[in-house]
Amino acid sequence: MKKINYVKFALDLVMGLLFVLFFNKNVFGGLKFHEIAGLVFAGAYITHILLNWGWVKRVTLKMFDRRLSWRVRGSYALNFLLMVSMTFIIVSGILISHVLFPNLNVGNENWFKMTHISVSFLVLALIGIHVGLHWQWVVNMCEKMTSVKKSRAWMRYVAQGLTLIILLFGLYQINQTSYVTQLKSSVSVFGMNTQQSGFEGKGAFKGGEQGGTREGRPSGGGGQSGFDRGGKGGNVSFVSVILTYTGIMGVFVIVAYYLKKLSVYRKRKTVANPN
Repeated sequence: MKKINYVKFALDLVMGLLFVLFFNKNVFGGLKFHEIAGLVFAGAYITHILLNWGWVKRVTLKMFDRRLSWRVRGSYALNFLLMVSMTFIIVSGILISHVLFPNLNVGNENWFKMTHISVSFLVLALIGIHVGLHWQWVVNMCEKMTSVKKSRAWMRYVAQGLTLIILLFGLYQINQTSYVTQLKSSVSVFGMNTQQSGFEGKGAFKGGEQGGTREGRPSGGGGQSGFDRGGKGGNVSFVSVILTYTGIMGVFVIVAYYLKKLSVYRKRKTVANPN
């Protein structure tokens, strides 16, 4: 296997861990970590795109070719949506920065704050779908690095058991964090002002600036708001945050993986029995 695949795997793993940590501003010292790690994430994401630029270029040039499969077109559309959303999160994060870029002044900072939050919840789902569609690649990489073959019977049972546990845990966290409400807001927030956006419940920036600290209500992730921007921070378990939002992402991974598996099964059945 090409060494570049190991680099891609490690990079994707780091990006995934960083992204779920961003859902709580109180981990690792608070806002300072969030903004510095955000720049690291931005650099990693640009590197990710460059490492996969060959595929992007090939598909872009063939986009109007009728022979290009709908599966590839769908993957391309998903990646494009991810790129646009991720770029918005990075740029809006810089515009509302209070630590690294405190002198940047934007016309409607509250709008950027709200959309920065809401689009992040959408991206969490998109990343999960992206991983689910490429799950076989992840499994192959893990097998190469650990020399453990999933083909063994006991491994299949363990994998199925873990899948069920992750699905149930993820659904529980979706309910606990009001994730569906946040996801709906990510669709409707554009074109609205901050009073209309509905971010006055869980996970929102509650109130204004008070002594340099922005307050929020708890909504999961270790008993803290997904976007609680406490100035001091450091009082939240990063493990709890990772488990909460990785669990939510896992729901989308599982759904996307099995939908793809079902699609492949139906296609093979149609080919085998055309009539």
